[in-house]
Amino acid sequence: MDSHSKKVKHINKKTLMVTLDIGKAVHYGYMRTPGGEEVKPFPFNNRRQGFHELWDRVCQFKQVQGLENIIVGFESTGPYAEPLFHFLRTKPVRLVQVNPLHSKRLKELTGNSPCKTDKKDPRVIADIMSLGHALTLVVPQGAAAQLRRLTQARERAMKRRTALLNQIQHLVFVVFPELLDVFKTTHSKSVLYLLQHYPTPQDIVDLGCESLTVLLRRVSRGKVTAERARQLFEAAHGSVGITEGRESILVEVKHLLTAIAHEDQLMDEVEQQLNYYVQQIPYSQCMLSVKGLGTITVAGLIGEAGDFDAFATVAEIMKLAGLDLYEVSSGKHRGRHHISKRGRALMRKLLYFAALTMVRKQGIMHEYYHQMLGRGMPKVKALVAISRKLLRLICALVHNRTVYIAQYHQRALGIAA
Repeated sequence: MDSHSKKVKHINKKTLMVTLDIGKAVHYGYMRTPGGEEVKPFPFNNRRQGFHELWDRVCQFKQVQGLENIIVGFESTGPYAEPLFHFLRTKPVRLVQVNPLHSKRLKELTGNSPCKTDKKDPRVIADIMSLGHALTLVVPQGAAAQLRRLTQARERAMKRRTALLNQIQHLVFVVFPELLDVFKTTHSKSVLYLLQHYPTPQDIVDLGCESLTVLLRRVSRGKVTAERARQLFEAAHGSVGITEGRESILVEVKHLLTAIAHEDQLMDEVEQQLNYYVQQIPYSQCMLSVKGLGTITVAGLIGEAGDFDAFATVAEIMKLAGLDLYEVSSGKHRGRHHISKRGRALMRKLLYFAALTMVRKQGIMHEYYHQMLGRGMPKVKALVAISRKLLRLICALVHNRTVYIAQYHQRALGIAA
C-alpha cells in the first residue's frame, strides 16, 4: 500500500476531499469541500458495516454540496488500512496517500503544537492534500500482488532462519567451541549436517578421521578438503566443550535444527510460487534478460513496484525506492548528495544486492564500478550509484519492451562499420 506514482498537483472546485486516520479497530473520517465546508472527524469501525456507514455519509455530503468527484487520502500505514482500501477501490473515488513525515511536521504548525489526536490527524492530511503533496497509489493486482506477498513472506522466513542460526551458534560455542575455529560459522550445510548427526566432539572422534573426511567431502560436494577434516578431527580431540548439562543443550539444538528445516521448506515453496507468478508478468522477460538479475530479484522488484507500467517517469519509481537524491546546501556551502531512503526498503535491498552481482568480474557493471572507484568514490556510494543505474536500465527495458543486449554500443558501431 505504500506504492505511489504521480503527485496530486491540485484539487478542483468540484472535488470532495475525504481523509482517513487509520486505526486497528476504529478509523476516523473527515470531509472538506474546496470552499472550506467540513464534516468534523467521526469514528467508524474497521468492519464492513463501518465501511458502508462511511460511504453513505460521503455520498450524502457530496450530494448536498453539489460536488462531482471524490478524492480519499490517508497516511502510509501498516496492514490495518488494507480492508478499507480494497473496499474503496470498488467505488468511484481517487485514492491517494501522504507521507507520515509530512503530516508530522505540519501537525506542529497546526495550533503551534505537536499534539497528535485522532481528530486532528485527518484535518492535517486534508491540509497536505490541499497543498498538492499527496501521491496517487499503484497497488499490485493479480500476479504482481502475489509476488509482493510471496517476496515479503520469503524475507520474513530468511530473518527467522538467521535468528535460529545465531541461537545455534551460541549453543555450539558452549558444547564444541573449536568447531567455529574450523568452519567460522554454523550457516554451512556441512556444519548443520554434523550438528544433526554428530553434535558432540566425542561423536566426531568416534567417527574417525578417515570416515569424517569422506563424510564431509560427500556432504559439501567436495568443498571441504581433507586438511580441513583433519583440523576438525584434531579440534574434537582437544575440545574444551562442556559435558555437564550437555544433553539438555543438544535437545534445544535439535529443536532449532528442525525449525531451520521448516523455514527452508517454506522458502522452497515460496520460490516455486515466485517462479510461477513471475512468468505471468508480460515484461518480466525483459528484466530477466539482464545478466545478474535472477527470478527472485525480478519477482521482488515487480512485487514492490506493483506495476512498472504505472510509472510515467524514472524519477517516480526512483522515489518509490527511496533512491532519489537530495542535498543540504546554503549560501556558498554545497552539501553532498544522499539518497532519501523514503521509500520501500526491500526494493532498495534487492537492487543493492543485485548491484553486488553486477560489479563482479564479468558483470555488466564491473567496468563502470571501477571507473567510479578510480575517481575516489567510496565503495558503498558506488554500489548505490550502480543500484540507481540498474533501476534506470530496468525501467527503459520495460518501457520499450525490449531485452538487454550486452556491449550494445560496440555492436552497433561494428554493424555500422
